[in-house]
Amino acid sequence: MNAFIALLRKDLVLHFSNRRAVIMSVIAPILIAAFFGSLFGERSSPAQIPVAVTDLDRSELSRRILANLQGEAALALSETSEAEALALVRAGKVRATITLPAGFGAQAARALFGGAAKPEVTLNYDPSQAMVLPLVRGLLAQHVMQPVSQAAFSSQGPVVKDLREQVQDSAGLPAERRSALLSMFESVERVQRLPDATAPAASSGAAAASAAPSAMPGLGMPFSTREVAAVPRLGAKYNSYAHSFAGMGVQFILLMGVDMGVALLMMRRMGLWQRLRAAPLSRMQLLGSRTASCALIGLIVFAVVYAVAIAVFGVRVNGSVPGFVAVLVAFSLLTASFGLMIAALGRTPEATRGLAILATLLLVMLGGAWVPSFIFPPWLQAVGVWMPTHWAIDGLDAMTWRGLPLQAAVAPVAAMLAFTALFSVVALARFKWEE
Repeated sequence: MNAFIALLRKDLVLHFSNRRAVIMSVIAPILIAAFFGSLFGERSSPAQIPVAVTDLDRSELSRRILANLQGEAALALSETSEAEALALVRAGKVRATITLPAGFGAQAARALFGGAAKPEVTLNYDPSQAMVLPLVRGLLAQHVMQPVSQAAFSSQGPVVKDLREQVQDSAGLPAERRSALLSMFESVERVQRLPDATAPAASSGAAAASAAPSAMPGLGMPFSTREVAAVPRLGAKYNSYAHSFAGMGVQFILLMGVDMGVALLMMRRMGLWQRLRAAPLSRMQLLGSRTASCALIGLIVFAVVYAVAIAVFGVRVNGSVPGFVAVLVAFSLLTASFGLMIAALGRTPEATRGLAILATLLLVMLGGAWVPSFIFPPWLQAVGVWMPTHWAIDGLDAMTWRGLPLQAAVAPVAAMLAFTALFSVVALARFKWEE
C-alpha cells in the first residue's frame, strides 16, 4: 500500500510541477465553454441579418413596406439595384435579397382577396445560410400585410374604389339604394380621415403587422415568393462539404504547423540544433529550409484533402482556379510562419504544445470553421475579421462553391501574407540562435 501511495504521489507531483500545462488544462475548457455559451445563451444578442432590397415598383405602398422593414430590429437593410444585390448575396456580403416587382402596389391590394393575380416577390438567398430564409420570409409577410390591408380597406384603395365604381355604373340598381351606398362610402372616407389617438405605436413594425387583418375570413397572402439560391451558375447546387473541408483543412494544417514548431524545440533538447549550428550553414538556410519544408508539406496535404473532396464529395472549384491555388499557397506560408513563431516563443515542448493548440483552437473557432460566423454576436464577428483563419476560409469558400472571380481572392491572400510577415518578424526577433 505504501508503494501505491508513493507512485500516486509521484504522478501528482510531476503533473502539478508543470505549471503551464496545469494552467492550460484549466483555461482551455473555460475559454471554449465560454465561447459556445456566448453564442447560445439567453443574454446573447444575435447580429442583425444583412438583407439587400430592390424596389422596382416605387409606389407609395412599396415605400411603406420598405419603411417597415427598415424599422425591423432583426434586419440590417440596404437598398440597392437588382444586379448589385445579387452580386452581394453571391459574395456572402448579405444573407438574402428582396425584389419588389413593378406594379406590386397596384396588384397586391386586389390580390388580398384572391380575386386577382398575385405579384411575385423574388428572394435570392445565400445557400450556405439557408436557415435565415424562413425568418426573412416571415418578416416580409408581416411587414407587407399591414400596409396592403390598410390600402385595401382605405376609401382610396383599389378594392373600395372598384366597389364604388360598380355601384355608380350599375344600371339596375335603384337610385335610392345607389345613393345610400355612395353615402356609406363617403362616411367611411370621413371616418378614415379622423386622427386615431388611441392607436399604439409599433416599435419595429412586427407588432403592427401581427395585428393586421390577415386572419380575417376570405383574406390571403397578397403576393407570392420566388426563392432562388445564389449559386454561381444556373443549375448548380450548393455543396455543404465545400465549407466543411475548408474549415477542417485549415484547422489540421495549422496543427501541423504546431508540430513543426514543437519539433524544433525537441531538436534543441536532444542537441541536434547545436550540431546543425556547428555545420557550415547560414541562419537563412537553417530556418528557411524548415519554413519551406513546412509550407510545402502543408500545400501537399491541402491538395490531397481537396482531391478527396472533389473525387468523393463532389466539391468543385467553381471560381478562379489560380485564385484557389493562391489561397492554398498563402495559407501554407502562413502555417509555416506560425510554426516558426511557436518555436521562437516556446520554452519546453510540453508547455508549448498546450499553448499552441489552445491558440489554434481559438483561431479556428473565431474564424468560423466550427460554426458559421453569421450566428456570432456582433462584437465576436468584429473580432473574427482579425483572425487569419477567417480570411483563409473566406477565400476558399469564394473560390469553390461561391464561384467568384480572381479578384475575390486578392483580399484573403493579401491578409494572409500580412499575417505571415507579422509572424515571421516576431519569430526572427525572438528566436534563440545560441543555447
